[in-house]
Amino acid sequence: MNTNALNPRILQPGDIDPNWRWDRHIPAWGHTAVDFERRVDHDRLRRYRLSRAKDALKKSDCGALLLFDVNNIRYVSGTKIGEWERDKMCRFALLAADEEPYVWDFGSAAVHHREYCDWLDPERMRAGVVGMRGTIPPSFGLMKRYAEEIYSLLKKAGVADMPVGVDYAETAMFFALQDAGVKVVDGQQIMLGAREIKNIDEIQLLNQAAAMVDGVYHMIFEELKPGVRENDIVAMSNKLLYEMGSDDVEAINAISGERCNPHPHNFTDRLFRPGDQAFFDILQSYQGYRTCYYRTFNVGRATPVQADAYKTCREWLDLAIAQIKPGVTTDRVASVWPKAEEFGFPDELSAFGLQFGHGLGLALHERPIISRAVSLDNPMEIQTGMVFALETYCPAADGYSAARIEEEVVVTDKGCEVISLFPAAELPIANRY
Repeated sequence: MNTNALNPRILQPGDIDPNWRWDRHIPAWGHTAVDFERRVDHDRLRRYRLSRAKDALKKSDCGALLLFDVNNIRYVSGTKIGEWERDKMCRFALLAADEEPYVWDFGSAAVHHREYCDWLDPERMRAGVVGMRGTIPPSFGLMKRYAEEIYSLLKKAGVADMPVGVDYAETAMFFALQDAGVKVVDGQQIMLGAREIKNIDEIQLLNQAAAMVDGVYHMIFEELKPGVRENDIVAMSNKLLYEMGSDDVEAINAISGERCNPHPHNFTDRLFRPGDQAFFDILQSYQGYRTCYYRTFNVGRATPVQADAYKTCREWLDLAIAQIKPGVTTDRVASVWPKAEEFGFPDELSAFGLQFGHGLGLALHERPIISRAVSLDNPMEIQTGMVFALETYCPAADGYSAARIEEEVVVTDKGCEVISLFPAAELPIANRY
């Protein structure tokens, strides 16, 4: 008898199968569970992610991964305790050898996991905290205590003499780990490699998240008029997203008029005026899976130079999308974009993020990163199952307007499918005069 089959927590070889169905349209299901449709399979999702992480660990020189990045903790354990913890550095997890993960969580959250997260070993759900960005000083001894506990677990797993990949941690925690005998190396690259390829459930969640933003842009199209401020649009967008089920509205950029060039990446209380060019970026997540999705509008009317900037911005984006298929390298995509000097910037680093591609998943920026600043000399291969955003920016000849467009794409077996669907082939004029 296969004893592993008696324990549903033990992974099986088939769990790493992404279960793609490229012969079908990528679905954007409703958000509730029902008995009459097979929607997102969360058990399959969790087992796939843990299988990917374990496979990446086996292929590395490390014996374990020690994780403080909340996206990595969620990826290997399926645990999440609220968006407030994203910058607190109050949780950590250990994936050692081929064992099940350990998670040290914030107080009663560990008790909650033992009760409700039946895909995890309850004995490995532990209460624990280290520094919380230094507010608990190292002199209190918690870092030393947990570093020694981690080392003992590495010994138990038989990997104490191997390097441990750490994604990131407080400086004092690095010292505590080294003092305990842990050989610390960079583990973030291992985890990012694991997270590159999305399974069908991750792709469905990313598509559902994008569908929410489709609705936000329709609302913006209707509300964008003089007398409304950038921050009003941000407030209305936040409200609508949370009503639709968003678990985190990370940021909303709202940029208009003379603020468009150069791009400030924020929002203010500026009033929209007739003839303004305005662009927005909606960064939010649904069940952890994020969006990055720009659209540009004009308020009431547009000048010829604003229309030209939009047309050029769209052409640059379409050139990039046309390159996307498995086996293409990121330098080829970046090469179709203009040099920084060609659209008014002194060098590629000054223009970084304007003609840009980046992976989407549990984090806003995953692999691949596509930019003339990094990709021409350090290309990565685009692979089936990657999901990423492509974004372009073009200043207008009036010296202050600009267009910004972004599409989210899923790399299929033959090319790519765009999942950001609010119309953007031509410049939208909101509340046209």
